[in-house]
Amino acid sequence: MISIEDLHELMRKIDQLNERLGALEHVKMNPEVPFGWIDTADVLKMLKISLRTLQGYRDDGIIPFSRIGGKIFFLRSDIEAILEKNRVECY
Repeated sequence: MISIEDLHELMRKIDQLNERLGALEHVKMNPEVPFGWIDTADVLKMLKISLRTLQGYRDDGIIPFSRIGGKIFFLRSDIEAILEKNRVECY
């Protein structure tokens, strides 16, 4: 028998997995950004996060970036690596 707490935890993990799969699916389905450097708008779409959250990730050193003038760029491979590193296995 599964407890209600365990069921809620399982549902939470499934929701997390769905969010990450959605982000990865966007990466695969976006032919405009196949590889290389991407801008802030693309990262926001890929990760489905707010600009403020992305700023926090940059400030905390979670996501590496480059700045040219006032524009910020990210390596697509860095974003994909972060998604993979934070992937939650469900059994």
